[in-house]
Amino acid sequence: MLDVTPLTTAVDALADRLRAMPQSALRRGASARALELARDLADRAQRLEEPDRPPRELPDAGLFAVGDQVAVAGHDLAEALRADGTPRALADAVERVSATTRALP
Repeated sequence: MLDVTPLTTAVDALADRLRAMPQSALRRGASARALELARDLADRAQRLEEPDRPPRELPDAGLFAVGDQVAVAGHDLAEALRADGTPRALADAVERVSATTRALP
């Protein structure tokens, strides 16, 4: 079993940052970047959990929900990786969250 703490820590920090962000920053692109990340994390989790089924796209729930979407998708992926992941897949997910965090205002 993998220790997924680096992923959950990074996801929680980003989700908190998004929840605290002003609407103007979310509208200027932070929300779109975060939704793209949440969709990627959800896609990765679904591919691990149900490899024979095509992933479903995470819907756009709006500017103010994107922090929660990142948190839920990130924790879903963490649990999928804990059960059936590789260290490389975990490192890739952490890097993806970190890259999105660095790209935000």
